[in-house]
Amino acid sequence: MKSNRITALLGIEIPIFQAGMIWCSGWRLASAVSNAGGLGILGAGSMYPDVLKEHIAKTQAATQKPFAVNLPLLYPNIEEHIQTCIAMKVPIVVTSAGSPRIYTARLKAAGIKVMHVVASSAFALKAQEAGVDAVIAEGYEAGGHNGREETTSMVLVPLVCDAVDLPVVAAGGIGDGRAMAAAFALGAEAVQVGSRFVASLESSAHPRFKEAVLGAQEGGTTLTLKELAPVRLIKNPFYDKIQKAYAQGADTEALRALLGRGRAKRGMFEGDLTEGELEIGQVSALLRSVPSAAEIVHSMYHEALQRIKELNAKS
Repeated sequence: MKSNRITALLGIEIPIFQAGMIWCSGWRLASAVSNAGGLGILGAGSMYPDVLKEHIAKTQAATQKPFAVNLPLLYPNIEEHIQTCIAMKVPIVVTSAGSPRIYTARLKAAGIKVMHVVASSAFALKAQEAGVDAVIAEGYEAGGHNGREETTSMVLVPLVCDAVDLPVVAAGGIGDGRAMAAAFALGAEAVQVGSRFVASLESSAHPRFKEAVLGAQEGGTTLTLKELAPVRLIKNPFYDKIQKAYAQGADTEALRALLGRGRAKRGMFEGDLTEGELEIGQVSALLRSVPSAAEIVHSMYHEALQRIKELNAKS
């Protein structure tokens, strides 16, 4: 797998991104992935401005290689986060959950590479028009907040590749080298991996949440709360409460009151498996261990190379 537009654009060696997941993607994980040759990403969606500054500084001290910050554009402190990324010379920003038109030109004027997460080819075109450097096409299988369209990665990635001229990164349902090879066959030039890195040594997820991820079975997650912001969750007692609320005809306000504040932190960071929100992707059903971030990057990459080699030999 030779250098391509993504590796050349970002200055990375291996076209594997670690997704910027809330409560799981701190400086230890991001720097470990970057040091392994991939792209580590800080998950700013769960960080107050001072916390983000601390994590950027610690990442810069821990690696000399490129890293990124994921900025959900609907985050209330987004303006402060933008200023921090510019002031601290973050090399790459990944935007999501909002319009890339608002900040892309400003970030690029500061010398920052910008990528935007999309869940449809229509949004990919809008991101291209906004001037982003690449798009991350995230399918329905992905954990956490997701698109309402429910388009799977197998369909979404080629649709986006056909729609835009930009490099495309595939995300959603990618947890090993087999899936990485498949993503490249669909036209992607890199993959973004979330759930596999949640269950890693350097992840800041609570050990109990990591255990829950390893215990997730096929069909053990589902996309819900579309009225608020679609999110894929492990089915637990809190999820059961959501289902009961739906059965009783709960409206948007009732669902918002049930969700409350801090549910994701409670589940993923504090390890409350009963009342917490446990965000993870469908690929969790394949996970059986908690390796280091470097082991994940290297094993996934080498497995993908081997799979591609085997397929070439059969053709």
